[in-house]
This record gives sequence, structure tokens and C-alpha cells, in this order.
Amino acid sequence: MATQTAQAPRTYDVVVIGAGPVGENVADRVVRGGLTAAVVERELVGGECSYWACMPTKALLRGTAALRAARQVPGAREAVTGDLDVRAVLRRRDSFASDWKDEGQVSWLESAGIDLYRGQGRVTADRGVTVTAGDGTVTSLTARHAVVLATGTSALLPDIPGLAASAPWSSREAASAKAVPGRLAVIGGGVVASEMATAYAALGSTVTVLARDGVLPLAEPFAGELVTESLRAAGASVRLGVEAVSVRREADGTVHVTLDDGERVEADEVLVAVGRTPNTQDLGLDALGLEPGGWLPVDDTLRVLGKDGTTPAADGWLYAAGDVNRRVLLTHQGKYQARAVGDVIVARAKGEKVEDGLWGRHVATADERAVPQVVFTEPELASVGLTAAAAEAAGLRVRVLDHDLAALAGSSLHAEGYRGHARMVVDEDRGVIVGFTLVGPDVAELLHAATIAIVGEVPLDRLWHAVPAFPTVSEVWLRLLEAYGR
Repeated sequence: MATQTAQAPRTYDVVVIGAGPVGENVADRVVRGGLTAAVVERELVGGECSYWACMPTKALLRGTAALRAARQVPGAREAVTGDLDVRAVLRRRDSFASDWKDEGQVSWLESAGIDLYRGQGRVTADRGVTVTAGDGTVTSLTARHAVVLATGTSALLPDIPGLAASAPWSSREAASAKAVPGRLAVIGGGVVASEMATAYAALGSTVTVLARDGVLPLAEPFAGELVTESLRAAGASVRLGVEAVSVRREADGTVHVTLDDGERVEADEVLVAVGRTPNTQDLGLDALGLEPGGWLPVDDTLRVLGKDGTTPAADGWLYAAGDVNRRVLLTHQGKYQARAVGDVIVARAKGEKVEDGLWGRHVATADERAVPQVVFTEPELASVGLTAAAAEAAGLRVRVLDHDLAALAGSSLHAEGYRGHARMVVDEDRGVIVGFTLVGPDVAELLHAATIAIVGEVPLDRLWHAVPAFPTVSEVWLRLLEAYGR
């Protein structure tokens, strides 16, 4: 065990624990506001998204999507003479993960005037943070104004007998694998499960998806149906409504997954993608009267709330941004929160009034009203706001409009055999859109128009004057408005 050596205390205006995209953006925001900042990171600067999630996984998927797009257009199709080069896909994935080295991210911190401390950060009373480095050195940091927790989440490992001992893949192993397994079993049906099943089926694995609650169960039902059809067309077996009850890895490396119906699935690797758990187990939260290992509830200025759920914990100097507060587990929403909390901290440090209200600059309200998300399956799923079911559950009087994307001139030009669907959810009492979902090839780039319409609460009467270009897939806006009527 390394000997602990204490370093002289160091003081900053703000100390951020976690140097992923959220923590980096918090620190950058407060420095731009004239304060000093330090970040503490126990792993790679850049976080989950840079090395084990957003970037490498989309790099795994992009080659497949590009090849599919070429094969769906006559003329281009004939020019494609080979199959997917798996080694080239993995090399490109490695480059987007910076070969799992963080020198570039560290260099950016230095250029932004942000100090980095490597090690496990723990909060102490009175705005303190202790950092224990790998060699046992302990550094004490003090924050004049705020400590921000941006420690993110880790993959949840369910309590299935034999699972932990079978060396399962989490999203990290799936994103960074050096070779493609011959057979891959996927436990789960959400975003990670669907994307990685799509990727590995295209890369050559025989994929079996075990989706107890269905494929993409939180999306509009037609999204999961289209993705399920696509996975099956790609050769994957998709088992809906089944549950793994035990897992065992044999001496030869084969993994056996026993299902609740008695059937057994054999695979070379098993990916578990059933949810996330907060990285709050070892942050010293108990010293502040908070529960280690739990999610961190926050107010709209992202101050951590105490056990009563209403009063700020730690006299109001402790904040939490990103996945760890469970508002929305998406990188772009975490970065949005980072900008909001950075502005809040700067304003409070300077004695300025914190703007509140629905669209105040210093609050994070889009997390509840207008969350955009893209799932890079085949076909893509792009959605923002509420599903029809969620809108009704929220007590809204809604009208739901649907349109077949294949019926558009732009879709038939985009690709032969184009299949897709669009849904618009309208709040009838206000005459504005509260939800929008697109499923189809390459629909991701259409999403921001819907996000702007929902965030801006643009009345449908005004949207009539936003004329979509012809012939594009964006013409779906006109068709949905026509279906709604003036």
C-alpha cells in the first residue's frame, strides 16, 4: 500500500470533481467568468463520452451506415465492390478514442487556465476536497465559492447469478473491444443495447438480443418495432419479453445464458446494458449528511439538495451536474447543465441576482421540456420532447399526427426502399408542439428544427410560414401541418 504524503493546501474559486465533458465545461465556464478553477479526475481527462461512449461507439456505427447508404442508391451501389473492412473500422474507432490517451484533453485544460489534479476526489466539510493520487499523495483543495460534482455514471450490473463471475462486457468493453466476437449475447434493449447490437451484427457477430422490456421501450412504439425488424433483417435474433436468470462461462470461454423460459443461449461474449448507476460511492458524501452511492437531486440552479429534498445541502456550496443528478443521462444535456451551473456560480460569486423563471439564463429547464436524443441504430431514431404516452401521462390534452417518411419525394431520392416514420405531438390547449419523433435512415440531422420549435414554443400558425425545401425529407413538416389543419 502506498504511503500517504500530505501536500500544502491550495485554494481556488471552484473545484470540480470529474473531468469528463461536463466537468470540463463547468471549469471553462467559470474561468471565462473571471474565477479560478481546478478539476480532479481519477481516470482519463475527457470522460466516458470521449473514450467509451459517444465518440468510439458512433465511429463503430458510421462505417456500416455509410456502406448501407451507398448500397441503397443505384450507381453508387455498383461502385461498391467489397464488404466492410472490420480492421479499418476498429482503427478509425481507436483514433476517435485517441487510443485511450488523454494528452490532448490535458493540453486543452492547460490552455484554458484550468489546473488538473489526478486521483480520487472526496468532499470534506467547509468547501474542501481531498485528492488521493495513485502513489498515495494527498492534496487538499479549498473552494472559495463552490464544489461541483460531475462524476457521471457507470454501467449497472444486475444481480443475476453467475453474471459477475462470467466477465461480462459493459458498454466500455463493447466500445473498446480489439476483436469482434463470433457470437454476442446482449442483455437489455435500450439505447446502448440497440446500438451495440446494430454495430456488432454489421461487424460480423452472430448477435442475440435479450430484451425483457422490448427494444427502445422509452421511445414511441413504432421506433422499437422498426429497429427490431432491422436487427432481424441483419441476422440478429431478438428475443422480446425474456429475462436472463443465470449466466455461466465455461473453461473454454463459452458463455451460457439461461432464460426464464428454460432456454439457453450460447455466446462468446455477453454484453450487459440494462442501465446506469451513479459514481457517488467514494466521494465523502456521508460527511455532508448525504447518502453515498445514490443519485444527487438538485434544484434548477443545480445545487445539491439535502435529504429533505428541498433545502440545499452543505449550506448551498455543493452542486451536481450531468448524469450524476439523473435529470437526463445524455452528454449534450450534461454540457448544457455545465453552462448553466457555471453561470450560476459566477453570478453568485459576484453578488449578482440569479435569473430564474422558465427561460432564465441561470437555470436548467430544458432537461424537463425539450431533450433531444439520437439513437444511431439502423434505422436512426431522432426524438425530442415527450412521447404521446408521456404527454398524456403529464395531463396534457394532445393531438398526435403521424406520417410515413417513405411517401416523401425527398426520401425516395435519398435511398431506394427508404422506410421511416414521423410523429408530432401537439399540446392542443397552447397550440404548440411538445414532442417530435423521427425514425429512418439519416434522420439525425433533421432533429434540431424540432428542438427549436419545442424550446421556442413556436405556435403552429407560425410554423406554417417556415416553408421546407423541396425535395427533402424535411418536407415532412409540411405534411404534418397539413394533417393538423389550420
